[in-house]
Amino acid sequence: MSLLILFNKPFGCLSQFSDSGVAADAVTLSRFIAVPGVYPAGRLDKDSEGLLLLTGDGRLQARIAEPRHKMAKTYLAQVEGEPSPDALDRLRQGVRLKDGTTLPAEVERIAVPDLWPRDPPIRFRKSVADCWLSLTIREGRNRQVRRMTAAVGHPTLRLVRHAVGSWTVDGLAPGEWREIAV
Repeated sequence: MSLLILFNKPFGCLSQFSDSGVAADAVTLSRFIAVPGVYPAGRLDKDSEGLLLLTGDGRLQARIAEPRHKMAKTYLAQVEGEPSPDALDRLRQGVRLKDGTTLPAEVERIAVPDLWPRDPPIRFRKSVADCWLSLTIREGRNRQVRRMTAAVGHPTLRLVRHAVGSWTVDGLAPGEWREIAV
């Protein structure tokens, strides 16, 4: 059995424990998790929220994070504008980015999800519509979902990772975590 920590990473938190080399006011995982010997299995950028998995088991960490395993990661993305069927199809077929074409994503438009308020909140603009998408990808390039939605003309305003494989952030408030045995 291996220990796996499911953590709801708040907006603005860095996906690292070390405070060295970061701004004095930076928030890191060490503010929330005091379990020795665990490390993030993958990353979430500072501007993204949601599920971050941590473990001390190297094989489990590799299975979760290494692209060759193609573990599904599901994101809820609030995007600027209303994507056309063509824009959604482009995401489903794979989007050409500077570092190559992405694998196809599973994507659908969804109702506004029942999420915690973001602090600080997303800037509201009356003149610009927005909507929510559920996107599932099987690779993990740097800021990939944000770059994909921007490439089809709909920049991401808020990004929440809801699931990695069968693990979800359900039941965890920002900054909360729970241990499970796998």
